[in-house]
Amino acid sequence: MKLSLTDDGSGIMLKFAQALGATVQGRFVYIPENIGGGYMTGISWGQDLRMMIRNYYLKEDVLIERTNELANFKDDVIFLLSGVFPSPVHPEKQMSMEQPNVQICAHAFSSVMTMPSHTIFGSVTMAVSKQHLRQLFGKIGHPIVQTVLEAKDNFLFETDVSPEIIKTASEMLHQPVPESLESHYFKIKCEELLCYIFALLLQRDAVPASSIHINDIKAIYGIKLFLQSHFDTPLNIATLAKNAHMSEPKLRKIFRQTFGKGVFEYYQSSRMQEAARLLIEKRLTVSDVGYQLGFTNLSHFSRVFEQYFGMKPKKFSVSRML
Repeated sequence: MKLSLTDDGSGIMLKFAQALGATVQGRFVYIPENIGGGYMTGISWGQDLRMMIRNYYLKEDVLIERTNELANFKDDVIFLLSGVFPSPVHPEKQMSMEQPNVQICAHAFSSVMTMPSHTIFGSVTMAVSKQHLRQLFGKIGHPIVQTVLEAKDNFLFETDVSPEIIKTASEMLHQPVPESLESHYFKIKCEELLCYIFALLLQRDAVPASSIHINDIKAIYGIKLFLQSHFDTPLNIATLAKNAHMSEPKLRKIFRQTFGKGVFEYYQSSRMQEAARLLIEKRLTVSDVGYQLGFTNLSHFSRVFEQYFGMKPKKFSVSRML
């Protein structure tokens, strides 16, 4: 299913709901049973802060071409926290989980979003005005933070999800307050999430960020997708750069600026996250996982896994099944 949506400030969530034929009840949008299951919901606190929760799955692939035409909100910064809580829906067919990460970008981006079928989408999206962000974090002098607060051009950062983000986002699913306090509760939780996100940005090298052309961002995310789809393929940065029509130094610079990690570090980290998923979700043996991820030496695989998780894959697998 392909959807073309234009965000003109009237609410992208409702336009998505209309395109799917979803049911709207109050601030909740429920996904039709013939399409999937779960819901979306959102709250707005004027032009300074808006929040949307996605907690659903779809039965078919959906491709959204989103165009932003936001004259009133063009100075917003978008924080997309993906894979931050499990879905309450319990479909019969086994689901894949959305990859956990946090994306931070200018709201002016027009984008293409792919939502694979039988994948649980559990995310919190916040649109925050730069004025509000400056009130909260304006005294922080880190160059990455200053880029988020002051950049006039396109920028995009992606970071991992911390345990604190997972905990706070999960609490938003089951708010323990009366309906009359709900709006206040969610606003506090949004600002708590922002604190944790900025704490992650402060861990990056204090190097000023350069503006990035939208075509370069698309190329970098194409490389990211390739890496995550070819864990069994030896990394070749020269080939990646050639296919992206970039020089190797440019690829390395933009990749590190976007993800906070070098290409190989990101590839190896993603590889180990996939190894953990295969051990837990698929219940594969250590040897099957190692060979599936392209390791010819299982001892080497075991050592690399232990560097990331603090224990060997066999012990990790057993500990998660207890």
